[in-house]
Amino acid sequence: MKLAVAATAPFGAAVLEGLAARHDVELLLTRPDRPKGRGRREGPPPAKEAAERLGIPVEQPERLESVPGKADTIVVVAYGLLIPESLLAERLWLNVHPSLLPRWRGAAPVERALMAGDQETGVTVHRTTAELDAGPIAAQRSFRIGPEDDAGAVYARSSALAVDLLDEVLPDALFVPQPEEGVTYAEKIRPEDRELDWSRPPQEVYDRIRALSPHIGARGELHGRRMTIWRAQLVEGKVVPVEVQPDGRRRMTYEEFLRGLR
Repeated sequence: MKLAVAATAPFGAAVLEGLAARHDVELLLTRPDRPKGRGRREGPPPAKEAAERLGIPVEQPERLESVPGKADTIVVVAYGLLIPESLLAERLWLNVHPSLLPRWRGAAPVERALMAGDQETGVTVHRTTAELDAGPIAAQRSFRIGPEDDAGAVYARSSALAVDLLDEVLPDALFVPQPEEGVTYAEKIRPEDRELDWSRPPQEVYDRIRALSPHIGARGELHGRRMTIWRAQLVEGKVVPVEVQPDGRRRMTYEEFLRGLR
């Protein structure tokens, strides 16, 4: 089946690769290249990197005013650009969202689910509408969140599940309205969301660290040093750092950091 994909973030790149293995993806819509990393050199978004490896043509408009190509269906996955209602009316736009909608509509559903201590999440495929993540549902499936799963593990399971769900609903999607009860919003991760309060219950601290691993990193102070805590374990009711990065230094194991203090 001929499709177009609108994606930008790593989650979108993973779904793009899965779809390209099963369908004819004629086009990727993605965001323009942006400065990246410490050197702030301009670089492509992850979805563009995936498309170029796969030989898929790429369009990168600052504002979406038209969609080239002949695909009747456009799959939207972590795209991050407003789709005008006039374009939504022209074709079928299917949004892939890594949560059990209507829970965790918005920008950071996986991170917010982990921070909240959710033990279950999933993937929803729904019609893209003007209201954020509120369109009628074509398919939805849940999975358990393991006690040691971080955001990377949840995103990986979600991307594989998303491709399977899209196979089920294409080419003839049937929709049911989203429930009106149970709506929550997953706000974008802000700098203050990264900060760890070690006085909070250990489970809460641990959940925040794994929610931001391995892609963002939690922030805190250990032994008088400000640092990013990339990974941790919960051992006998205590949070034990596993991988850290003191400010101005490289990533290292926590044991390596402690040896440097002696």
